[in-house]
Amino acid sequence: MLTQANHVKQLVILSGKGGTGKTSISAAIADLAHSSNKQTLSVMVDADVDAANLSLVLQPQKSEVHEFWGGSVAEIDKSKCIGCDLCELLCRFDAIFPYPDDTGTYFVDPIACDGCAACVFGCSQEAIRLIPQQDGNWFHSETRYGELFHAELFPGKENSGKLVTLIKQHARLRAEDTQASLLIVDGPPGIGCPVISACAGADLGLIVTEPSVAGIHDFQRILGVLQHFKIPAVVCINKTDIYPEGVEKIRQFSASQEVAILGEIPFDDHITQAMVQGKPITTPFPDAPSSRAILEIWEELFSRLT
Repeated sequence: MLTQANHVKQLVILSGKGGTGKTSISAAIADLAHSSNKQTLSVMVDADVDAANLSLVLQPQKSEVHEFWGGSVAEIDKSKCIGCDLCELLCRFDAIFPYPDDTGTYFVDPIACDGCAACVFGCSQEAIRLIPQQDGNWFHSETRYGELFHAELFPGKENSGKLVTLIKQHARLRAEDTQASLLIVDGPPGIGCPVISACAGADLGLIVTEPSVAGIHDFQRILGVLQHFKIPAVVCINKTDIYPEGVEKIRQFSASQEVAILGEIPFDDHITQAMVQGKPITTPFPDAPSSRAILEIWEELFSRLT
């Protein structure tokens, strides 16, 4: 087992873009961490709160449901508004409009409002206040592979980076309480705030890339993020047989950046079959080519984390 005292090792799995197979590989690694002879006790985080899908594979049973209140929206008390139009002038988001009833008073469009509070502080009549908004829910669940922390951000809501930070904090505390040795974070795609939140405190970043033009481009971008935050990075290449020239480009770029390639996973129909069953590929098809490749990657990840 991973045995560094008072420190839970954090593995964040990233892709830079959607569709590389990152979540399928994350689920397989969670299965291998749970079932391999390493007997690694792990806690998992699905940090893709905008479009969470790790739960589709791990089939969690929710044990806790919590509301996420991430932001606020301004609201104008019409009875106090004197129609001075200062709030409209102060609003950088064009979210404040005069009422169409010709009373000279104003109202806030809650969709356009960013909750910056400029209008609140600028109103001489104290007619504007911020109303807290529920932006989503987060969950603590049980799976056959270990405990999972995941969340669902409501459509159109922001603060996804804040929500990722929240569930990661709870997952880390839970890992410490249960003396788990590994925190597996299935990161969101892209390079924005949610990704940065998912990377915070990571001991190792595994980049899942694919040999396509977009895959290579976004692999370079997400590697730049990990390098910026001084997080050690390794790579695995998925669907290697769809574009051999792309695989060679990834190898050359990885070598130029001194980033190790831990494994190459062939395109495998068994992954689709496992997804239909709602299971990690390593559970129903442990001898499939992709399962064997992911096992080798997990062995190398475990070696580096210890």
